[in-house]
Formats: sequence, C-alpha cells, structure tokens
Amino acid sequence: MNSSTTVRTARRRTLRVAAAALTAAAALALTACSGSDAAGAKPASHSDTAKAAVESSGAGSSAGLPGSDAQASAGAKADAKANAKADAMGQQSGSAHAAIGGRAASPVRTQRLADGISKAEIYQLGDQHYRATIVARGSVLATMETKGHDDGLDANDMFVTLTLDGQVRSWMGGGHQGPGSFELAGGWTAKVTKVGELRYRAQIIGHDGVAATLETNQHDVGLDANGVSVVLSSGGVISAHE
Repeated sequence: MNSSTTVRTARRRTLRVAAAALTAAAALALTACSGSDAAGAKPASHSDTAKAAVESSGAGSSAGLPGSDAQASAGAKADAKANAKADAMGQQSGSAHAAIGGRAASPVRTQRLADGISKAEIYQLGDQHYRATIVARGSVLATMETKGHDDGLDANDMFVTLTLDGQVRSWMGGGHQGPGSFELAGGWTAKVTKVGELRYRAQIIGHDGVAATLETNQHDVGLDANGVSVVLSSGGVISAHE
C-alpha cells in the first residue's frame, strides 16, 4: 500500500467517526429537550380543575360545579315546605277566628221557639250584628244573621225573625203562597212577585204606599215592620205576626 492509499483510508475513517459523533450529539440533544419539558410540566391538581370550571362559567358563578343542581333543587323543596307550613298555619288561624265569631263564644241568651221543640241560641257579633242558631234535639237546623238588616226564616211552617237589636220572634202558620197580593197582620198588604228561580219580591204596602221591600235570593228574608214581624221564604211564602 502506497502513501496515497493510506491517506485516503484514514480520511474515510475520520469522516465516519465525525458522522457518528454528530448523530450521537443530536440524539443527546433531543433526549435533553424531552426531559426538560417533562420535568417542567406539573400534573393538574383538583383545585386547578375546579378553578378552571368556575372561570369558564363566569367569575363568582357556581354553574357547572358538581352538585350545584342538587343544592338548588334541595333549596326549592325547603322553600316549598316552608310556604306550605305557613299556608296551613294561616288556614288554622282563619278557622279559629271563624269559630270565635260563631258558636265557640257563649250565646247572650237562649230562647224557646213557637214549636216547643226548637230553641234559638243568640250571639252578639258586633254593633247591630247578631247571629241566631236554631237548634232542635242537639242538631243545628239553620242559622240566621243580621248584616245591616233584619233576617227571617221559614222552618217548616214555623216562621222566625231576627232583628238588628238581637230580638227573636217566632210563630206557627199563617203563610200565603205567592205570587199575589195578601192582607197581613197590622193592616199591611204584601204584593208578592216572582223574579227568578227561588227568587221572590214582596212589597210591604201601608196607608202611605210602599213602606219596605223584601227580596229572596235562594235565602229566606224577614223584617220588623213597626212591631209586625214579616217573613218571605225563597219559595214565595209570606207570613206576618203582630
């Protein structure tokens, strides 16, 4: 082998070593970069995840957080339960007031009625405001009440009136079936007309013309006409007693 051949062989070996060195250096550089990125990255914590969820839904908002729907539903149920309890208490309070204004209070007096069986329990509810409960054999048959005017009742041909000052009068029979004109006790005349189903009107006429008008609206009515008690029933029967 001459000197020229020896030089070329040495040059080729040098090039191979240099190429291998460059390849190894590149591999080391890639490994170092990969390791640096892995070392610099931190695993996401639960708090970071929750914070990201809050920020994505708006600052200060709880929307999107686990359990927020369940908490809202529980709050709505609690409010509904509280409202229902308040309503029940209000209803009980209303019932108590009604009882105080009705038979829970003691009657101012009890009065036997014309049939000899029934009695009227009379309660004062206010100024010129009275209620009379008609009771027979322990059962309530009817209730009468003055509300700015006298009241009346036809209880199977027993007629009862309750006046604004709490006076009760009762009598048996003497009824006239309307429509028509009828002479009443005390010199009064009643002109009865039918104005609808279970609705009758009676004009109480004296020497000076019409003194009063009674009208039923599915409820018996009555009045005191200068000491004469008058009842007009929802069926058109009128009766008076002096």
